[in-house]
Amino acid sequence: QVQLVESGGGLVQAGGSLRLSCIASGSIFSINAMAWYRQAPRKQRELVADITKDSSTNYADSVKGRFTISRDNAKNTVDLQMNSLKPEDTAVYYCQSRVLVPTITGLRENDYWGQGTQVTVSS
Repeated sequence: QVQLVESGGGLVQAGGSLRLSCIASGSIFSINAMAWYRQAPRKQRELVADITKDSSTNYADSVKGRFTISRDNAKNTVDLQMNSLKPEDTAVYYCQSRVLVPTITGLRENDYWGQGTQVTVSS
């Protein structure tokens, strides 16, 4: 099995910064894409940013220029640096990874999610 554990959420004033971290552990052959999603109250979960194994990145329009996603393939970690935070960034943030896991019949690609970390931005 594979576990993803996020850290770094909290309460911050508008204009402030937070850094989220996520570490993947368990039966991992390799990790392909990694991503951060968020879900605000009464809204659907949405993609914030993702990053490929070779560090190509993609961002939601709402966070471009303010958030930066990065990863360390050797440590199986993905971070999200969030600057110039706005109240509308308030949400539970989830780490997601597309992981190649070894099985009896060979490698299989599965998606795994962390438990989520709360980010609250006060105005």
